[in-house]
Amino acid sequence: MIYNRKRSLIIINLILIITLISGCSIEIIDYAGDDSKTAEQNVDESGELYAHFLDVGQGDAILVRLPGGKNMLIDAGPNSSSDKVVGYLKKEGIKKIDVLVGTHPHEDHIGGMAEVIKNFDIGSIYMPKVTHTSKTYKRMLEAIKGKNLKINSAIEGMDIPLEGVEAKILAPSKDMSSDNLNDYSVVIRLVYKDTVFIFQGDAEAKTEERILDGAYDIHADVIKIGHHGSRTSSTKEYIDKVNPKYAVLMLAEGNDYGHPHRQTMELLKGKGITIYRTDQCGTIVAKSDGNEISFNCKPGDYSYPKKK
Repeated sequence: MIYNRKRSLIIINLILIITLISGCSIEIIDYAGDDSKTAEQNVDESGELYAHFLDVGQGDAILVRLPGGKNMLIDAGPNSSSDKVVGYLKKEGIKKIDVLVGTHPHEDHIGGMAEVIKNFDIGSIYMPKVTHTSKTYKRMLEAIKGKNLKINSAIEGMDIPLEGVEAKILAPSKDMSSDNLNDYSVVIRLVYKDTVFIFQGDAEAKTEERILDGAYDIHADVIKIGHHGSRTSSTKEYIDKVNPKYAVLMLAEGNDYGHPHRQTMELLKGKGITIYRTDQCGTIVAKSDGNEISFNCKPGDYSYPKKK
């Protein structure tokens, strides 16, 4: 996790512009249109949806296998997990990632993106319209440019065209202004028949408040808890509104940030939300048949580091 609160986004954008001019330019558009035609597959209405929460240590990488055969990858873990993410996707028999989402430019979320882009056919890419000056971010842009791809600017209210499911972007808002890159995290609500998932990235309280101010239905059966269980995310008001049955936390055992924090775990415990944690379960796979959701492992506990 990379905290860069001291840098203003104005300076970051100016530096990136200089970097891009020097040979890394890439098209960023506000809306891509319907890229779903790139995979000519019929939807199996009796099929199942699988959400794989990969154990990549202190980071996020989520593979969503959709009914009908399409695939969405949300984040790709830190640099250290690049080979693991690519290997997992290949083991799953994946040839193409129809939708690739980078929730925000922090290394623990986009570290493996360059290798993923190099190793698989990519349909459409969605990222927030915010930049970073890191080598990891630049390497990802070079991989995108190398395949003549484009980035769709992810904005609140946008629908991601995917057959058989509804995928709506709840954040970031178009007018988001912050020096904290986590506030730009892409939040996706995915509906498959009667089951609903929310994928939260590292969205913190500021973003959650914006979502609550919107007119969206944000109830979900499963929520991927924001920011690895940090106290900066998962406000009571937000979790009350989402009212999930299950929560997934993605973090490394004994991480340097004291995640998950006491406040988050006590809130989840108080509401009786069943939790699954990559630091305890390893890779977690949630399966939905459109009516019920099941998991490949036993639930985790509500423990948290006592000294942080």
